[in-house]
Amino acid sequence: MSNLDTLADLVAAAKRAGADSADALHVQNASLSVSRRLGKIEQLERSEGFDLGLRVFVGRRQAIVSTTDADPKGFAALAERAVAMAKVVPEDPYGGLADRVDPVRDAASLDLDDPTEPTAEQLIERAALAEEAALAVKGVTNSEGADASLGRVRIALATSAGFAGAYVRSSHGLSCTALAGEGTAMERDYEWSSVVHLADLDDPEGIGRRAAEKAIARLNPVRAKTARLPVIFDTRVSSSMLGHLLGAINGASVARGTSFLADRLGTQVLAKGLTVKDDPLRRRGLRSRPFDGEGMAGTPRAIVEDGVLTTWILDWRSARQLGMASTGHASRGTGGPPGPAPSNLWLEPGSLTPQALMADIREGLYVTDLIGMGVNGVTGDYSRGAAGFMIRDGALAEPVSEITIAGNLKDIFLNITAANDLVFRRGTDAPTIRVEGLTLAGA
Repeated sequence: MSNLDTLADLVAAAKRAGADSADALHVQNASLSVSRRLGKIEQLERSEGFDLGLRVFVGRRQAIVSTTDADPKGFAALAERAVAMAKVVPEDPYGGLADRVDPVRDAASLDLDDPTEPTAEQLIERAALAEEAALAVKGVTNSEGADASLGRVRIALATSAGFAGAYVRSSHGLSCTALAGEGTAMERDYEWSSVVHLADLDDPEGIGRRAAEKAIARLNPVRAKTARLPVIFDTRVSSSMLGHLLGAINGASVARGTSFLADRLGTQVLAKGLTVKDDPLRRRGLRSRPFDGEGMAGTPRAIVEDGVLTTWILDWRSARQLGMASTGHASRGTGGPPGPAPSNLWLEPGSLTPQALMADIREGLYVTDLIGMGVNGVTGDYSRGAAGFMIRDGALAEPVSEITIAGNLKDIFLNITAANDLVFRRGTDAPTIRVEGLTLAGA
């Protein structure tokens, strides 16, 4: 029996048990990972998981149950338990399945399933190449090891409204962490690559060397003096600004009135010229999918265009609260209801190189690491621990640590300049960015 047949049977069981509507979600995972440190295998793990979730509605009352047992003989009891739970919970005036059924999109064009499956020995070799390349760099004194992994997840969804779809997404990853220096003066840094297809994975030796070089560059940091400065965010932290933007335009936060951008739809929220895009259909994208957690066929869109906020991130529940329609951004697991979340999201690159972006900075800060989550989603106040390098006369200078950068996200967003070095690495991505006038709190 196929996954979709199983889900159809489970939804039918829910209807027979008294549900007015229902949907069922199947998530099946398989992964293989290896950790290697100083020539020894520290961990070799293979895991497989299977989860089945049933969501039922009795009127506007909702209940969710999940199981790891796919035997249809237990579906009737599972459905009866879910319906009994739904009958005793309060009504949710905004709950329910999707308001429409979209055609099922063919997942093949997204190219999300790489049939290549490296063996454990091949993963060990890949990790060894990365770690040995790091240890070969002069100045590296130790290693926290290298990790290599592969995975595959199958997702299937069926609803009583007639939607039925499934897709598979593979993943391959490699990371390495190097240490430089001695004793209390030791510094660490890392490099990684995460992709859908093995052919797109970064070179292991390159990952190891970059981890080593970054660790060495951090040696002997100083604590910068308190000042108000222009700040450059390296690509590995610049996407955090998109994360803060996403939190503020998430439909659930907007509907609750807990977003500092709750009244800003259709107005300028980023600097003019900046565009933020979301595309669930990007080929080989880390978050690509043919449908969302409610069966909606998402489409590429500009979330922010020329600095103007064009839409919220919505599932059907938050959309109903706001008197709107879902944007196809429902995300969910088997044990909980859907909630709004982006797919592949990125800030469009600008025209300047990172070097040109800081060429006119007499004194500034180049951030490579952010610590903590000191962001107030209601007011936009921003304060986070940071580390990186001072910028002096347009070039990177001494490393700095134990500092804090602060401002307000409303002002920060309006003072961003983007470089031209966008690379898709995470699922939420941004090029190097420059922000004017942040407060650096240090010595």
